[in-house]
Amino acid sequence: MQLEDMRIFVATVDARNFTAAASRLSLSKQFVSRRVMALEEALGVQLLIRNTRKLAVTELGQEFYERARRILGEVEDAEQAMSLRRAGPRGLLRVSAPMSFGMMHLSPLVAMFLRENGDVRFDMELSDRTVDVVGEGFDMAIRIGVLPDSTLVAQKLVDVRMVACCSPGYARRRGKPAVPAELERHSCLLYGHGGAISWDFVVDGVMKGVEVHGPLRANNGDLIRDAAVAGLGIVRLPDFIVADALGSGQLVPVLEDFLPDATSVYAVYPQHRQSSVTIRAFVEFLRTQLRKKFSG
Repeated sequence: MQLEDMRIFVATVDARNFTAAASRLSLSKQFVSRRVMALEEALGVQLLIRNTRKLAVTELGQEFYERARRILGEVEDAEQAMSLRRAGPRGLLRVSAPMSFGMMHLSPLVAMFLRENGDVRFDMELSDRTVDVVGEGFDMAIRIGVLPDSTLVAQKLVDVRMVACCSPGYARRRGKPAVPAELERHSCLLYGHGGAISWDFVVDGVMKGVEVHGPLRANNGDLIRDAAVAGLGIVRLPDFIVADALGSGQLVPVLEDFLPDATSVYAVYPQHRQSSVTIRAFVEFLRTQLRKKFSG
């Protein structure tokens, strides 16, 4: 089995199409198809299911794809470490980030980083779902808030504040909660997914979680903010999502005296990518630029 065949296979799975993979690799479609078949013969398993429109990946093919991505990433890291000519950031960086944070803050910074590092390419996924960094082949993800226990390396980038707020119309109709416990009789707009959702507040110097309920739950902060502006309930969101609406008076803060200290934004990545020159450079770039932006 040749390393180049592994690269061709990974590119084919990413493209889900021999023609697109061949174009991306500047190779002929026939050559790409032959090399994938040769890889399957060498491994003794079927990796792809071929049909006239697109390719499907078999279960073994998906397992091999995930392992191959990690191996190719380690090979790239080794090449970077061993070659003085390639000491700077280079190669493909696949990154996942929350939608709102990505659009508001990462978008200009990725463009800036690319201008300064011409040998780097990005594959960005902006989504509020929590991706499986290792299993889905991401090099890095941006996470906001308390991190679950995991084997991922976490690097703190910047602090952000959480804000509880509602529309002036909602406040007139239902009144503002005076203490966190009163949220139980309010309509709360929930950011997240899964089971019960609690909002943390500091009551008498102690952090307390208040279970909240309401007519809307979504995994996108912009959608939840817009529902609050429409008067549907109270939200608790990072300040960068609600700052403009607060500034314009479309939203008004509630429970300000009970909000906990700032939460944090992290870059997380697999342990086997700790030596990546590109990841280290991008993390440090983000830390520097975001702290400038948020402190200003």
